[in-house]
Amino acid sequence: MIRLLSRSAALCLAATLLVSAVEAQQAPTSPPRAPAAAPPAPAAPSPSHLAAARELTSMTGVLGIFDGLLPSLTSQIRQSFLTRPELAKDLDQVLAVLKPEIEQQKEVMIEATARYYTTAFSEAELKELIAMFKTPVGQRYLRDTPRILDTVAAETERWTGRVSEFLMTRVRAEMAKRGHQL
Repeated sequence: MIRLLSRSAALCLAATLLVSAVEAQQAPTSPPRAPAAAPPAPAAPSPSHLAAARELTSMTGVLGIFDGLLPSLTSQIRQSFLTRPELAKDLDQVLAVLKPEIEQQKEVMIEATARYYTTAFSEAELKELIAMFKTPVGQRYLRDTPRILDTVAAETERWTGRVSEFLMTRVRAEMAKRGHQL
């Protein structure tokens, strides 16, 4: 599978999508207030529109985000019980029993992601994107984008440090002109 997003960007996206899906599934604790003028609900996408959205998410590696996120979540659960090593065996068994439910939650996110794509792109646009990603340049884009995004993320971190230092120096200088020593 081709990875499109950097690991950090992918985890942020997956966490956001996961929270959105969980919130959407949970029943509200109090009855929601109706807006003054509710917009009409969007029409449900056709099966072919949804299928195209699923294909695009698969091609671009978006679905792989969830494959990487779920082990991370179970690892975090294990880490939270490090202070109770006597629970490790039972915890591993419980997590093994819950694996089908975890996979079901992944399917919820896959469906939600595909639906998000159907609201952003028409079926024809999705098919156009799929066709583009099947071309040699589209394949190269999918192959090279993760490396580029990782490089940009690293450079952005360095740049942020430089700009922060620059701004602090300049703010101190300007405040000193006004008689304030920071």
